[in-house]
Amino acid sequence: MRILVTGGAGFLGHHLVRLLLRQGHRVVVVDSLWTGNKGNIRSLEGHANFQYYICDVRDGFPELDGLDQIYHLACPASPDHFEVNPIEILETCFEGTKNALELALKHGARLLLTSTSETYGDPKVSPQAETYRGNVSCFGPRACYDEGKRVAEALAYSYNKQQGVEVRIARIFNAYGPYMKLDDGRAVPNFIAAAMERRPMVIYGDGTATRSFQAARDCVAGLEKLMNSDYTGPVNIGSDREMTVGEMASIIGRVVAKKMGHAEPVPVRCLPARQDDPMTRKPDITLAREKLGWKPLVELEEGVDETVDWFLERRRLAKEDEEKEAARRQVRPGRMAATAIGLDVSR
Repeated sequence: MRILVTGGAGFLGHHLVRLLLRQGHRVVVVDSLWTGNKGNIRSLEGHANFQYYICDVRDGFPELDGLDQIYHLACPASPDHFEVNPIEILETCFEGTKNALELALKHGARLLLTSTSETYGDPKVSPQAETYRGNVSCFGPRACYDEGKRVAEALAYSYNKQQGVEVRIARIFNAYGPYMKLDDGRAVPNFIAAAMERRPMVIYGDGTATRSFQAARDCVAGLEKLMNSDYTGPVNIGSDREMTVGEMASIIGRVVAKKMGHAEPVPVRCLPARQDDPMTRKPDITLAREKLGWKPLVELEEGVDETVDWFLERRRLAKEDEEKEAARRQVRPGRMAATAIGLDVSR
């Protein structure tokens, strides 16, 4: 099949693209690199079945040959961006999703929309099942993403009913893993970055808010199963292991300290909670189990260990590059001057 992945240079998109390529599909990535990583694209450039375009889904798509499926992932998902770029995020959720649905209509392709657990807002029930309609503020700093994804789901529903576009909806819960950017702004990379740099890990609130963290490879396996299933309603894709944000920080702090040879993990620093930040996150994944035959397989400790290793390796490689660049610049002034005027100083 020929498959388009919007936002394919992001960390989750990159895991999905690799999965699809391993399955033998031809994959096209569209990404504006607003939050995506160009390195994720470069690492796949030599693959015969890989193609990419740098463009913004809000502006439409390049001319593409026949598409069978579209995974629509493009949208910033970090609270840091909610505060700085709310209008752009809303435009991405509506205009970008509308353009993707129009493309699916044109090609007769099936579209999977990656929605989010944020459609449930600050829930009053736990765990959150797909039938729960949420507790979302439409007038606040998170509304651009929460309501943006809700309107994206409404668009997908409407294109299915009015235009016959085949759609699938995945509500993703707190994915993490290798290929995240260190300055991503979400909890896991924030904690790892702080622990590696030996500075306090910052928590917004008192650390008692809960989340359900899932490894990226589990998540993309769920997306692939949903795309190729006959189930047409929204499906939660997430881990049902609920834990406090403070507990996650402690786990990451201990793992990083051990791997870096430090006697003690860095401390936690609590800042005021962000407005409308949900206090509870735990998905009911009954539908995913029954309709997709999917459940998370990666234990949290394994996923954190793998993710920390990946970030430490990136840190080591970056340090090596800095040292090579510094050595390259350490040239004797006399030789540099002679070379500049074309003199042979080798004799």
